[in-house]
Amino acid sequence: MALSKLDRRKRIKNRIRKIVSGTETKPRLSVFRSNKEISAQLINDVSGNTLVSVSSREKGVAKGNNIEVAKNVGKLLAEKATKAGIESCAFDRNGYLYHGRVKSLAEGVREGGLKF
Repeated sequence: MALSKLDRRKRIKNRIRKIVSGTETKPRLSVFRSNKEISAQLINDVSGNTLVSVSSREKGVAKGNNIEVAKNVGKLLAEKATKAGIESCAFDRNGYLYHGRVKSLAEGVREGGLKF
């Protein structure tokens, strides 16, 4: 029997999370994508704390099409992370394909100066 979209994503997510984990010096950059919005957060998995979070619903994010908004979210996240003293992170695409909005967000984070 074929897996549903959600079950397939959960399976991919578990496969990624076995490998990717965040620490205080190198947190995990987790991406969440809904049909309308996109959000990302830097997580310290050792203590279970979210260090920095950004969403496309925030006031500082410039509007445009979905891919432009995702890039702006990435840049804003990188800006907040550097203010918090974070230079590098581990990218967790959260079971989504590295394509479209997820790829655009990652490129925005890299342009903002965060390394992964």
